[in-house]
Amino acid sequence: MTIPASFRPLPDGRPESPARAVLLRGCAAAVGAALLPGPAAGRSTTERTTMQQRRIPSSGRLLPVIGCGTWQTFDVGRDAAAQAQRAEVLRVLFESGGSVIDSSPMYGSSEEVVGTLLAAAGSRERAFLATKVWTRGREAGIAQMERSMALLRTPHIELMQIHNLVNWRAHLPTLRAWKREGRIGHLGITHYTPSAHDELAALIESEPLDFVQLDYAINDRAAEARLLPLAAGRGVAVLVNQPFGGGGLLRSLLGRPLPAWAGGIGCTSWAQLLLKFVLSHPAVTCVIPGTARPEHMRENALAGSGEIPERAFWQPRLASLGF
Repeated sequence: MTIPASFRPLPDGRPESPARAVLLRGCAAAVGAALLPGPAAGRSTTERTTMQQRRIPSSGRLLPVIGCGTWQTFDVGRDAAAQAQRAEVLRVLFESGGSVIDSSPMYGSSEEVVGTLLAAAGSRERAFLATKVWTRGREAGIAQMERSMALLRTPHIELMQIHNLVNWRAHLPTLRAWKREGRIGHLGITHYTPSAHDELAALIESEPLDFVQLDYAINDRAAEARLLPLAAGRGVAVLVNQPFGGGGLLRSLLGRPLPAWAGGIGCTSWAQLLLKFVLSHPAVTCVIPGTARPEHMRENALAGSGEIPERAFWQPRLASLGF
């Protein structure tokens, strides 16, 4: 997820061409059925469980604890078959009780794909949309955020974040103004590497923020030392990215049997165990693992229901897992 130093994304502002509009409507028609309300595949109404929710300190709004990231996984452009699969991912997210969809202008066509799918299904009201500003300069930031709203097909974004702290001094006043005007519901900052934790902490200490998005996993626990306690103390909600250690952690565990105690906390997969670990920290508000597969979305969502053990549960067990 390295940001090229020379990248300065600027929306071109051109109107949508008639041919492009027709093509997008065709894609929407192809995927719309996949997002129509109905029971998630393979699960009856009685089999569904209730996803836990946690409160956003600054607004009091309750947020489901498992969401969906779109980095790479939703960057599928106008491929109708790929869009249909992502439509099913979003349907499973909503029917499992989730709502958070996190994106960014950095993520290729992901914002446009999410906007197309939500519009096709009439599911916008079920989503807590989080996206980001990722450019330099106040005017460029405003143009980029307006472009994001157009791509997502909404006049209101629940959470606008400053992506990887890029030019945050230029963007933070705009985000505050947009929040006062009701264009966004919450504002926040993000990063994905421990090397940025000191800067994230400094901003949490000095600026009124609603959210911080950061990296945290069973093998990436640097946030425990300062960031997570600081966010809790300052009343800042926490979105967690990379809960599977960037993917490498989960791949390394797949060949190992689950520990015997995993079933006792309702885990039937390593993904669920890793997500429950992240959620066991009381400062964490929501985890946003990315996926392109509906069955993985369903599996992830189940980690947000049932028992989420307290921190003391994990301490004697981490060594046995090799962490």
